[in-house]
Amino acid sequence: MRRRTVTAGNLEEILQVTAPAQAQAPAPAAAPSGAAPAPREEHALRTEFEFELPRGYVDEAGTLHRHGSMRLATARDELRPQIDLRVKENPAYLSVVLLSQVITRLGTVTDVHAGVVERMYATDVAFLQDFYRRVNSEGHTRAAVTCPHCEGGFEVDLSGGRLGES
Repeated sequence: MRRRTVTAGNLEEILQVTAPAQAQAPAPAAAPSGAAPAPREEHALRTEFEFELPRGYVDEAGTLHRHGSMRLATARDELRPQIDLRVKENPAYLSVVLLSQVITRLGTVTDVHAGVVERMYATDVAFLQDFYRRVNSEGHTRAAVTCPHCEGGFEVDLSGGRLGES
């Protein structure tokens, strides 16, 4: 699946191409009085975000897990670690507990707990901390970057693979 960065200039074009085809059915007859109005189409809130770890988590069996998903955090998710004894003893443990609550899947691992996050490589934990911040503060997984050679600006989606991969 190819990812495409949307800019303001080509947004209308993409919306036209990806819009569902309108059925060419005749206009419906007038609804009888007292009938309920037609339901409005509502936009669903995206609450889960896919990611790919830079290195990957290696489980006890030696299986590498790189793809996963993280859900949006709730107020309870952010308050709960404050009463955790491990966090009280070592405040740096806060991110381990917090990440273990919001990661819903890591490869085939569905029971992601603090022990799993503890055994991740530091680069993956740093990636997940940044991913958590972007998802919960900014509501998306895109980052604006500048090419070091031509100094052109563009966006990358941090939830996908390595740069240059499709």
